[in-house]
Amino acid sequence: MSSPAERYAAARRRAAQASAFPALDEFSRDLGFDLDDFQREACEALERGSGVLVCAPTGAGKTVVGEFAVHLALREAPAGDGPAVRRKCFYTTPIKALSNQKYHDLVDRYGAEQVGLLTGDNAINGDAPVVVMTTEVLRNMLYAGSATLEGLAYVVMDEVHYLADRFRGGVWEEVIIHLPESVTLVSLSATVSNAEEFADWLVTVRGETTVVVSEHRPVPLWQHMLVGKRMFDLFHDADAARKHDVHPELLRYTRDTTRRLELGEGRSAGPGGGRRGPRWRGPMRPDIVDRLDREGLLPAILFIFSRAGCQAAVQQCLAAGLRLTSAEERAEIREVVESRITAIPGEDLTVLGYWEWLDGLERGLAAHHAGMLPAFKEVVEELFVRGLVKAVFATETLALGINMPARCVVLERLVKFNGEAHVDLTPGEYTQLTGRAGRRGIDVEGHAVVVWSPETDPRHVAGLASTRTYPLRSSFRPSYNMAVNLVGSVGAEPARALLESSFAQFQADRSVVGLARQVQRNTETIEAYGAEAACHQGDFDEYFALRVAIADRERAIARQGQTQRKAAAVASLERLRVGDVIRVPSGRRAGLAVVLDPATGGFGEPRPLVLTQDRWAGRVSPGDFTTPAEVLTRIRVPKHFNHRSPAARRDLAAAVSGTGLDRHSGRRGGRSRQAVGEDHRLSQLRVELRGHPCHACPEREEHARWAERRRRLERDTEELRERVSGRTGSLARTFDRIVALLTARGYLATDGEVTDAGRMLARIWTEADLLVAECLRRRVWDGLSPAELAAAVSVVVFEARRDLDERASLPRGAVGDAVDETLKLWGDIEADEAARGLTVTREPDLGFAWPIYRWARGEALAKVLASGHQIDGEMPAGDFVRWARQVVDLLGQIADSGGASTELRATARQAISAVNRGVLAYHASA
Repeated sequence: MSSPAERYAAARRRAAQASAFPALDEFSRDLGFDLDDFQREACEALERGSGVLVCAPTGAGKTVVGEFAVHLALREAPAGDGPAVRRKCFYTTPIKALSNQKYHDLVDRYGAEQVGLLTGDNAINGDAPVVVMTTEVLRNMLYAGSATLEGLAYVVMDEVHYLADRFRGGVWEEVIIHLPESVTLVSLSATVSNAEEFADWLVTVRGETTVVVSEHRPVPLWQHMLVGKRMFDLFHDADAARKHDVHPELLRYTRDTTRRLELGEGRSAGPGGGRRGPRWRGPMRPDIVDRLDREGLLPAILFIFSRAGCQAAVQQCLAAGLRLTSAEERAEIREVVESRITAIPGEDLTVLGYWEWLDGLERGLAAHHAGMLPAFKEVVEELFVRGLVKAVFATETLALGINMPARCVVLERLVKFNGEAHVDLTPGEYTQLTGRAGRRGIDVEGHAVVVWSPETDPRHVAGLASTRTYPLRSSFRPSYNMAVNLVGSVGAEPARALLESSFAQFQADRSVVGLARQVQRNTETIEAYGAEAACHQGDFDEYFALRVAIADRERAIARQGQTQRKAAAVASLERLRVGDVIRVPSGRRAGLAVVLDPATGGFGEPRPLVLTQDRWAGRVSPGDFTTPAEVLTRIRVPKHFNHRSPAARRDLAAAVSGTGLDRHSGRRGGRSRQAVGEDHRLSQLRVELRGHPCHACPEREEHARWAERRRRLERDTEELRERVSGRTGSLARTFDRIVALLTARGYLATDGEVTDAGRMLARIWTEADLLVAECLRRRVWDGLSPAELAAAVSVVVFEARRDLDERASLPRGAVGDAVDETLKLWGDIEADEAARGLTVTREPDLGFAWPIYRWARGEALAKVLASGHQIDGEMPAGDFVRWARQVVDLLGQIADSGGASTELRATARQAISAVNRGVLAYHASA
């Protein structure tokens, strides 16, 4: 127990902190737990008026800092002697599920009247002082100059490391660059190794920014490997983990297992080597879950990087008879499920696999992946957080999403499919996945288990586990929509300057600094080499230039001679006839040969079939002849000569030898020095070289060596300069090309003003923004019915998970015509982009046209999912809902577009109503 003096000193410290940071004292009193050092440091910086960048592991409690920004905004700030000014805080997240979760958390704390939610699906109390939103919503507000931005004091960017995402990351940078200077930015990130670099950039674009980095996990994480039925610690202790030293017993056991497998495979292959040996069969998924249950490591998330794998894992556990819940828990699970799915029509439940899903939930088992119906996923998340579902088989999308911590995380493999290829997990991805293990305030420690296979090296796992951070790399790229918005809001030249202030350009310029230093060092070295090459007899640079010119001329003549010799050889082989005796000048087949088949009249080089006097029969090519093939004599070749018959070859080879011709010619093939010497320019250069004063210098060759080193270094330095110029201002150059294309197509005027078409483009938020704008301008979608319009616009938003060879079919009639016109416009845009060196707009994908067409016509969900253009059967319900939401989003933009006809806007609204039914209606209101 502490002494009275120590308690008094601690009380004095708390009082001093409370007086220095009254808002933080007020905030922390309601938390129910003491702030960690990094949380207090970040909150104090915020209260001082500084922006903050907080980098800490998953589950460390970064969001407390964001919630403190909310608290600061809700404390009314007096404006001089007048009334209090109402301040706002926007809390942005990368995904809707996270926005929904954060909205409910803040409503629980501050009340529904103080908190709003704005996502693509929901708009609740958007004028509240605290609004939770996806980052895209804030970006759109900034470009539109929304009145909602008035009074904005704080913006929290949760998961700001998302700016490395190659598809959506650029939005984060757009927001950071365009936020008014008066707004204080709170950036919350996973641990990244270049936090200082990111903070340096934030300082340049946002002003004062305090960096707070914490590597400490509040719940310690223990790493394990499961080898067959044995579980091993990856590291012996914390010291070994720091040094990446794998547990010796684990290394020994995996080596022995691998050796046994290899020996077993060698034995079973047999003398023919045809049959494979025994394959490694790791632990079954039900056995893994049962093992975790027995060792008290549930609830657990088992990451399987395949949707089908997640579903199969649940089925395997059900088939094995696993049951992880009590009777009371099963009743509670059924009550939660039935209350959540009432809005889904009964006829759709069977199609969605509802009964199998419910059976798994009641046993404490579930899958979680993007192919699931969003309503089902939300139920799984709620039940897992409440501790009712004990084992979830998930794809990596869960790791980037909502707050779903577990006691244990299992990684079945360390390889995942990224949409294009199977790739190894990065240290950052490994950290993100295993970061879910260990629930703060519940678990004393978290556990991460990697399932071993012969391809998994424990030392590789140790490297992943020990590399706690990864670098943040910008994915920012200018787009058409961004260009017209920037030019419209600030003008073309300031827009270029804004792009050059992006993190992407900041990183490019930083990399240029190293290259520029190398150029400077090389330049100094070149000068030193020049001094060493200096000659007292004359200008050695001039003399060395003559030597270089002679060497270049000789190489050019040699290449020219080689080309001429090859052409002569080709011509001579084309003239050969059956029975001609020639001499092959070099190679393994050198000597006399008789032509069996001239092989003329085809495409490519002539390759006559010959028989040598050594009885070899085969085809020769121009490459075998350093000089033209010369016919020495002729002999008779039998009419039906069979070159595969040894006796026939022997008799004809004897006839070749019987000609009495010499096997080898007197003159060897090769380059003629005389031919080289006959070149007039070369002769002139040699005369100039011999007449130069430096030619007589006794140290001539020493000078030449230094001059040659200087020449090579000059060449390398020039390449470095080109790389520097390529990186410097690269975004601005891309922007200039985009502006030129938009000007040529009438979206920008020649004086830099945004045209009516440009203003329409500025309100289109989709990857194929220019293609959509062109379709609206050319009235491609006018005259379609609501279902036809939904199908036609789907081709510009949908993207299949796998490339399919054949083109998807389309509904007959007007839809096909509209899609054909869309494809023609895409072809024009693609050609225009390619001519200007721009990234090509993705080709429209027809794979979603039938499902959305049928759905908008009111057909049953089973029929709709079966009509998807998929490799592996029907379309997953989750994919259908996600793409349908994107179609609805684009239809909403068309309905609000000033560039669309009145008729088309009305049809778009009807199409939205037609699509928002059944499972979509639930999702829209959830």
